[in-house]
Amino acid sequence: MGEPNRSRLLDYTQGAPATPAPPEPRRSSLLDLAEATPVARAGAAGRPGPRPGVPAYETAVFVPAHPRYVDAVGEDGRPVRVPFVVYELFERPGDPTGYVAYAFTTPEKLVDALGDAQPWVATSIGPLAEGVGEQGATVLLDPRLAPGRRNWDPAELAAYARETR
Repeated sequence: MGEPNRSRLLDYTQGAPATPAPPEPRRSSLLDLAEATPVARAGAAGRPGPRPGVPAYETAVFVPAHPRYVDAVGEDGRPVRVPFVVYELFERPGDPTGYVAYAFTTPEKLVDALGDAQPWVATSIGPLAEGVGEQGATVLLDPRLAPGRRNWDPAELAAYARETR
């Protein structure tokens, strides 16, 4: 699976970490279960497989997104801060009335397209497409963007991290 995903927001507010890197995470037993379970193929259990050229529902993608918080009251009456993730939507190329979620097949492609200050999350393309589809948007996989385009810069990211603390 490679490196674990981690937020880059704090890198920009606190600088480089002063402590040594954390130990390698233990392998999840969930991965053992997933590997032991046979992969569902097209037509298995009455479900159709993806059309040619369409990624499988569970395909991992890396999506521009950032955390948001809502202040609420918990069941015990105390104030709580509820976190959630907001996918960033962009104007659909050639259609200023429509929106699209960019999804990348590797974090490197995301960084190449939007810069290293871009916050992101890893998700499955199926739930992403369903979620943004409810908002009238679509998913564009590995979009080709103008060179040098940056969505977030380090100063904006640091200001956002301070604001959401």
